[in-house]
Amino acid sequence: MESMDLRHQIITCLGHFPERVEPSTKVESVEELDGYTRTRITYMVEPGERIAAWLLVPGEHAPREGWPAILTIHQHGGQFDQGKSEPAGLSGRASYHYGVELCQRGYVVLCPDQLCFGERRPPEEVRLRHNGMLEKKGYEQFEFTRRILSGSCLQTKYLHDLSCGLDVLAAQPDVDADRLGVIGHSLGGQETLWLTWYDQRVRVGVSSCGFGTIQTILRDGITHNFALYVPGLLEVCDMDALLAGIAPRPFLLTAGEADPIFPIDGVRTIIAKAREAYTQAGAADRLRAIIFPDGHSFPDEVKAEAYSFLDRWLK
Repeated sequence: MESMDLRHQIITCLGHFPERVEPSTKVESVEELDGYTRTRITYMVEPGERIAAWLLVPGEHAPREGWPAILTIHQHGGQFDQGKSEPAGLSGRASYHYGVELCQRGYVVLCPDQLCFGERRPPEEVRLRHNGMLEKKGYEQFEFTRRILSGSCLQTKYLHDLSCGLDVLAAQPDVDADRLGVIGHSLGGQETLWLTWYDQRVRVGVSSCGFGTIQTILRDGITHNFALYVPGLLEVCDMDALLAGIAPRPFLLTAGEADPIFPIDGVRTIIAKAREAYTQAGAADRLRAIIFPDGHSFPDEVKAEAYSFLDRWLK
């Protein structure tokens, strides 16, 4: 089990969190589709900031105890224009449409935009006014640096906003708030690890190609999304401490042996240390690691195992 001292040290590294507010969720549009309903909603994440998300609800009558629910977190991939639309099945590659696939499997699903993606980019006129400096990765860098200067970081903002997403998901009338899960690929997998560690309401997490040790990433000269960089974290721990700290809650991670952005030896180090923690917690069967002979991807056969893992612990 994670010590409270270590948890406190990691939270201290994250710095100042935004002010929590009531979500004040609004329905913007509703579309009935084949087997499910897709609703565009907006909700507050901090004073003066309202964000958009897709809410996907199975078309069948909800079970008496309510549906289990999943927060899906989109990837990065430099696809700043896509964000929430990819897991919701509206854009991008079909292999990353895990939000709509899980809804069709019997889950209520929330697909929000992360800051810097989708509808959370500056308006076009603002981007033009700044001569492209606030476009794509430039805007991500801007949001990261301004938070560092105020004693916070982009990871802290992501954690806060995703936790607000859990508030919204748990408040849905046909959702069983005791059965919440999180899934994501790449950046979404990174945030799945962080959110499952941070928010105890997450009953199970599934991370696809989402993390390795920071030490091996630095060793190999790999640059990453700006949310990876938490000030002072390596003075306290590496990413293995987060996964070990989730025990005994169920968690599945996947990794490609040829993934160019997550050295596989770092991933194996995390798995080994997490297995120790899960075994000590008497929950060895609640940790699952799938290493496949490919690169940075979410293959269909791996995704099928991930969905079965979610079913096992949420249904």
